[in-house]
Amino acid sequence: MENVTLSVKGMSCGHCVKAVEGGVGELNGVKSLTFLFHTAKVTVAFSPSQLTVQDIK
Repeated sequence: MENVTLSVKGMSCGHCVKAVEGGVGELNGVKSLTFLFHTAKVTVAFSPSQLTVQDIK
């Protein structure tokens, strides 16, 4: 398992979280998402054998 932290421009509410969960969270190989509202970032735990950081972006 690998982790990557990415900036999410404009993430400020629960609707934004749902949008990211619905897109990134549904990718095969994504294990978990951790949201950091105060920095507008999300940390993604994923399997590098199934997808790349570019796939997540």
